[in-house]
Amino acid sequence: MPNALITGITGQDGLYLAELLLSKGYNVYGLIRGQNNPKTELVEQTVPAVKLLAGDLSDIPSLLRALEVSAADEVYNLGAISYVAYSWDQALLTSEVTGRGVLNILEALRLYEQIHGKAPKFYQASSSEMFGKVQQVPQSEETLLWPRSPYGVAKVFGHYTTINYRESYGMHASSGILFNHESPRRGPEFVTRKVSRAVARIKLGLQEEIVMGNLDAKRDWGFAGDYVEAMWLMLQQPEADDYVIATGETHSIKELLDAAFTVVGIDDWAPYVRQDPQFMRPAEVDLLIGDPAKAREKLGWTPKVAFGELVQMMVESDLNEQKKLHGV
Repeated sequence: MPNALITGITGQDGLYLAELLLSKGYNVYGLIRGQNNPKTELVEQTVPAVKLLAGDLSDIPSLLRALEVSAADEVYNLGAISYVAYSWDQALLTSEVTGRGVLNILEALRLYEQIHGKAPKFYQASSSEMFGKVQQVPQSEETLLWPRSPYGVAKVFGHYTTINYRESYGMHASSGILFNHESPRRGPEFVTRKVSRAVARIKLGLQEEIVMGNLDAKRDWGFAGDYVEAMWLMLQQPEADDYVIATGETHSIKELLDAAFTVVGIDDWAPYVRQDPQFMRPAEVDLLIGDPAKAREKLGWTPKVAFGELVQMMVESDLNEQKKLHGV
């Protein structure tokens, strides 16, 4: 049975990836940051077979210890401060965790290889936010990176550091440039979950409006459960490489609102949506759409869940959750 170590196990992707790996017969270890982490219970309930280890991306000795305990064959680095808007308020912290954290875990892998003669295969969670002020439509693995947020800048650092360690030390280190991927497990601070939860609450009479930022921004949205399969496929290849993981379709925030309100039978959402400048980014990323041709050809990967199905899944999940919470 192969062993896998996942950083960011408490997040949406970490949970879906753990489920996938467990279904394939892996022993799965998850890195948990800090004592009494409030999300520990969530992991234990969702994926009870995962063995949790204490560690921090800012602390190389703890990463090396986690590698030793897990005897990992594969390491998936999903840990990051991943909320783009928050990165403007905490730019230094975002840089330390999301950027330098990648360097730290690669250094831990290099030390592990010096001790044991072999390093685990490594997956780095890169992001479509690296494209930022897009220089090509759609965006591919060859598109110039032009990040427009501290988060995007930190991800670029991690991305190129992964490439550098692959080329310098011969590591099996791959990066997945994942475009927006959502699910009912998405945090409520992200726009898709913000919308799905608010729409459910409006339908149930628990909320009157949604306050939004830029309604014209466009994103390439897919289902997180599909995207973690691509992560696994990358580490099964004989050679490491970088891959854009996307649907190849783009939808605006307005289309997201259309789809979400349609699920609850509301055709005109305008009376329920108010724009507020405080939700506008200092530097907006207007259009992201990925070209997943390389992943399709080399990994045999294609997304299974369409945009409309994804939005319906999220709204219905939030309807059920809100009904339980409020006894509606």
